[in-house]
Amino acid sequence: MLTDPLFILSLLGMGVCLGVWVNDTIKKPETKSFLVENISSVSTVFGMLMLVSIFINAGDLGIILLFGSLIALIVLVIGIGLKNKEIISTSRGYFIPLFIIFILRTFLYEPYQIPSGSMMPGLKVGDFLLVDKNSYGLKVNRVGGPFALDHDPEYGDVVVFIPRNNPVPYVKRLIGKPGDSIRIIDKKIYINGAPVQKDFLKSEKETITKRFRNSSGEIFTREKEVVVDYFSESLGDAVFTTRNIRGENVQYPSEWTIPSGHYFVMGDNRDNSNDSTKDVGFVPRENFFGTASYLFMTWECWTCIPHFSRAGKIN
Repeated sequence: MLTDPLFILSLLGMGVCLGVWVNDTIKKPETKSFLVENISSVSTVFGMLMLVSIFINAGDLGIILLFGSLIALIVLVIGIGLKNKEIISTSRGYFIPLFIIFILRTFLYEPYQIPSGSMMPGLKVGDFLLVDKNSYGLKVNRVGGPFALDHDPEYGDVVVFIPRNNPVPYVKRLIGKPGDSIRIIDKKIYINGAPVQKDFLKSEKETITKRFRNSSGEIFTREKEVVVDYFSESLGDAVFTTRNIRGENVQYPSEWTIPSGHYFVMGDNRDNSNDSTKDVGFVPRENFFGTASYLFMTWECWTCIPHFSRAGKIN
């Protein structure tokens, strides 16, 4: 992301705006330039360009917070050197909150909202999570190796990562490590030939919405009555509930060997999850940026009332 021309352009633009403001504050000319009079609008445009760059390149707002903190600190030092109270007051008002938010969000916890039902029944659409950002080491950007406290993901972790083909964070269950052989037969998982512990819990009749494509390529949805089986599975130190839909996603036995430096992930909602068995594929180690540790709120729709009845630690 740091080499993206759009990011560089936006950073330079905001730097110019800042430089012009500092110069204007020091000299206090009688006639303000066009840029000074419209500096708020111009800097907002460059800020939006920076956000676009972050989204396209799967960047992290932590980068913005870091640059913002450093720039505010530099301006604060300049203000102290010039003994300019306006510069000191303004830069200090930006530096302190930006730096605090940067530390909290980058190295401690980052909020994340569940966008799909791939981790049902444990995590549902509208759940708000806290992602533990130091689970696998300290780093500023979401994608890349940690610079300190490196720790690899473990079996059963609820991992948050950036897939290679999509800049949007995903949350899944870690199933396999580098070098493992993963085999799925009749929806039962085998790791290096040993079956994952799976115990039946219950069956329920449910209504699901399925997507279909007709002969002309048009996609439409249709509701369908199905029987859902729930199981308790144990993997590593984690014990969790998985969901299987009878008669759905029936396929031949499949097997994968995980390459070095990559991991295998699956959703707990086994028949409705885009994971390593489908388009996501193997996840590179550097694409993990934390574990989903706590569920703190559920907000299912804009017109719904947020509630905290499901708040707690995530298994």
